[in-house]
Amino acid sequence: MPELSALSWAVLGLGALIVGLSKAALPGGGTLAVALFASVLPAKSSTGTLLVLLIVGDLFAIWAYRRQADFALLRRLIPTVLVGILLGTVFLAVAGDAVVRRVIAVILLVLITVTLWRRYGPRRPDVDSVPGPGRRRVAAVYGTLGGFTTMVANAGGPVMSMYFLARRLGVLAFLGTSAWFFFAVNVVKVPFSVGLGLISWESLLLNAALAPLVVLGALAGRRLATRMNQQLFEKLVIGLTLVSA
Repeated sequence: MPELSALSWAVLGLGALIVGLSKAALPGGGTLAVALFASVLPAKSSTGTLLVLLIVGDLFAIWAYRRQADFALLRRLIPTVLVGILLGTVFLAVAGDAVVRRVIAVILLVLITVTLWRRYGPRRPDVDSVPGPGRRRVAAVYGTLGGFTTMVANAGGPVMSMYFLARRLGVLAFLGTSAWFFFAVNVVKVPFSVGLGLISWESLLLNAALAPLVVLGALAGRRLATRMNQQLFEKLVIGLTLVSA
């Protein structure tokens, strides 16, 4: 386990709490944890350490919202998400730590631009009103970008949050679909991350110390989710995406 100062432990602990809270109630907020972990650990190491904690949060969210997922929507996303993960793996294999940090920053800036455009730009048809081929292209773009950003920076949450909002999923359907999506994606990422040296015995010891805080955050998030209406939920998701970016 890496030697860390008390302040570093506090930052990582806060990040772990945010992971649990975001998985159970506030999708998009998890990118705050990405920034916190990257501020304490090397960029690549933070990606591997955070991945395991995200899976812990995913498992809790799947248990909490196991009946609410839109599996038809998930099946349509799988092929392009895998393409994005492969592209992200190649990028991580050739990019240095400093480049990864810069790309994480660029990705987040692009996400805030897209979010502001969708929220305040010219009115466009909702995803559900687009004809079949157009809808598939929209899903392909989101899926590929989501796979790439989640592999490179564990930052696929804001991308997919915007897509799920565009599909007009209700609060619980949103959380259930998001839980299954990221659990599947994160499990697929594990062998790639091990192969790239992002996950090690040292990082797993750190995961063991932080995992209880993920569960604590998820329990708090579950209570919060049952008290939110659709309008408040959408505002929080968009707001957290903007803050994260």
